[in-house]
Amino acid sequence: METKRERELAAFERLLDVMDTLRQKCPWDHKQTLESLRPQTIEETYELSDAILKKDMFNISKELGDLLLHIVFYAKIGKEQNQFDIADVCNRLCDKLIYRHPHVYGEVAVKSAEEVIGNWEQLKTKEKDGNKTVLSGVPESLPSVIKAFRIQEKARAVGFDWEKKEDVWDKVSEELGELRDALPEGGKHAEEELGDFLFSVINAARLYGYDPDTALENTCAKFRRRFGYLEEHTIKQGKSLKDMTLAEMDKIWDQAKQLEKKGEL
Repeated sequence: METKRERELAAFERLLDVMDTLRQKCPWDHKQTLESLRPQTIEETYELSDAILKKDMFNISKELGDLLLHIVFYAKIGKEQNQFDIADVCNRLCDKLIYRHPHVYGEVAVKSAEEVIGNWEQLKTKEKDGNKTVLSGVPESLPSVIKAFRIQEKARAVGFDWEKKEDVWDKVSEELGELRDALPEGGKHAEEELGDFLFSVINAARLYGYDPDTALENTCAKFRRRFGYLEEHTIKQGKSLKDMTLAEMDKIWDQAKQLEKKGEL
C-alpha cells in the first residue's frame, strides 16, 4: 500500500516528467526564459496571496500548484544551461534550513520565536553567500508597506527596536505633528514627512502583532464592498454618483455598514 510520502514523491516526479515533456513539445513552453517567466511569477504570487486572504482552500491549493510549476520551470531552464537543477534547489534549501536551525539540528537552546529570528539573521550574515548587511536581504522591489515591515523586523532581530511597545505612540504623535506642519508648504518635505508618519504607523502595527499589509488589504476589501453597495443602490434609484450630494451618499454608505455588521454584505 502506498504511503502518503510515496504518494507525494510520485506526484512531484510526475510534475517533473510533465515539465520535461512540455519544454520539449510545446512551442510556448519551449521559448520561455528566466526573464520571460519573472512577471508571471509575480502575478502568481499575488494570486496566491488573494486566495490566502479569502481563506479559499481550494484556490490556495490551485495557486500553490501554479507557483510550484514556476519553480520547476526555472530549475528546468537552469539544468539546460548547466547551472543548477531541481536537486540543487532542494538540497541547497535543506542545507540552509538545517544550518539556520541549530536549536533543532544542533545544541543551541532558544526560549522564544523572537530568539529564533535573531539567530536566523545573525547566521545569514555569517554565510559565505549570505547578506553582507542586516537590511541587504530585503528586496528593493517589494511593495513599500511590506518592505517597511520587513526592514523593521530585521532591525528588531539585532536589537534595534523599542524597549516597550507603548513608547512607539510618542513617535507616531511626533511624526503626525511634523506632517501636519509640513503639509501647508507642500513639496518634497511634506512627502518625506508623510513617509515618516506611515513608517511609524507600520512600526506600531508590528509591535502590537498586526501585519499592516493584511490590515490595509482588508480595509481596501471593505471599502470596495461598501462602495459597490453605494454604486448599486445609486443605479437602482436612477441616479449617478456625480449627481448626488455627499450627505445622500453617506446615507447609503451607512446602510452598507449596518448590513456588513449583520454579515449580509
